[in-house]
Amino acid sequence: MQNCKKIENVIAHFIEGHKLMNQGQRYLVALSGGPDSVSLLRILLDLGYQIEAVHCNFHLRGEESDRDERFCSQLCQGLNVQLHLVHFDTRTYAELHQVSIEMAARELRYQYFEKLRCSIGAAGICVAHHQDDSVETVLMNLLRGTGLKGLEGILPLQGYIIRPLLCINRSDIEQYLHSIHQDFVIDSTNLIDDVTRNRIRLDVIPLLEKINPAFRKNVARTTEYVGMAVHALEHYVNNYISLKSGIELYLPQEAGDTTISDASATITVQSIMAFPSPELLLYTMINLYGFSGFQAEEIYASMNKSGKVWHSKTHQLLVDRGKIFIQPLPDHVSNNMRIPEEGNYVFSKNLKLLINYGQPVVSKENDTATLDAGKVKFPLTLRYSQEGDRFVPFGMKGSRLVSDFLTDLKCNLFEKQQQLVLTDATEKILWVVGKRTDNRFRIDSHTEKALVLRVLNPDSAEDIR
Repeated sequence: MQNCKKIENVIAHFIEGHKLMNQGQRYLVALSGGPDSVSLLRILLDLGYQIEAVHCNFHLRGEESDRDERFCSQLCQGLNVQLHLVHFDTRTYAELHQVSIEMAARELRYQYFEKLRCSIGAAGICVAHHQDDSVETVLMNLLRGTGLKGLEGILPLQGYIIRPLLCINRSDIEQYLHSIHQDFVIDSTNLIDDVTRNRIRLDVIPLLEKINPAFRKNVARTTEYVGMAVHALEHYVNNYISLKSGIELYLPQEAGDTTISDASATITVQSIMAFPSPELLLYTMINLYGFSGFQAEEIYASMNKSGKVWHSKTHQLLVDRGKIFIQPLPDHVSNNMRIPEEGNYVFSKNLKLLINYGQPVVSKENDTATLDAGKVKFPLTLRYSQEGDRFVPFGMKGSRLVSDFLTDLKCNLFEKQQQLVLTDATEKILWVVGKRTDNRFRIDSHTEKALVLRVLNPDSAEDIR
């Protein structure tokens, strides 16, 4: 590429081909002051897009950070572009959230970008990743042991994040800026090979280019082919998932419906093994819940066993008797509810407990328990079952561990974790909720009044008066 107009035309064609942006809509440009983001700002302006810039000062490089902010302010003032400035205490954020400085800066800027985008009604956030960044990402993913998606490189469009410069490389950007006599600032930390990406950029890629000068171009072309293959494969896999019985993935349907942390899944081993590439199908599904490729290998090797559990950052996965269960990590350790008297109580988003007095008739419904009111001492406590809990199942004389009782009912580990029990003031279990009442509180010929307990979904309009 010999001149700026040719580069602009290539980018304009790339934007149109990938349907990244529309004339007449507003966009944010993430502006650091470096050559990549400065060229992105200038090119989008010359192409006629309505843009505003945003600069983050992370206060990590002392005077150099302030120098970058001054440069961005002067540049936008000269180009008549509105600039949004934000300051972050990045080190404190990293310590509080126990993440690296690099991850802290990433989280802070993208969280702010999205809030700003919503507040000004922007259609997207343009960032200056280019072809060389994508090549570096592929190499980093290979080092980490990536799946196919990691070999796609950086995508042109991810949600509201737009990358118009993926069709050009660092050399093109330098030529462009030189041709329009545009200066920029340099982040000195990019010149030090103490970070994985920098080491790949400064040491590994130059060595590979000595072997083959067309290395970057060849990798970029390969990522395009991989992307095509991944999209075709995803289409095939998604069709299989939607049509195959035995696969139930509960995921957000639309933005704002729920979060991935609320999602769950039930998958039969049989449905996985019926797919031409079972391990690929397994990884595709469990990756939605944050499980890694290494974990997928372990899970695949353990599908004929029962009882083993794996954890991602948000979910737990259990293989049990020919099924794979995926559920959010439990957060109910201290979720106990004290019940001082009869009434209606909402325990969680999934359960409401109704308590009143009634006729001494034994209930045969799983969601309802009737006890001898004269034997029950308030206050009651509704809580999750704990190790060592014992009760006397209805119709029996001796006590049993609640966990053994649930095992006899073929409840899996997750179902045991979520099992509720209701206790009275003496801490005796009155009811293993939805399963069995305690025989010591049963209605008999001497019962004068029953305590009626019923569980409902909180959305239910039903009430007991």
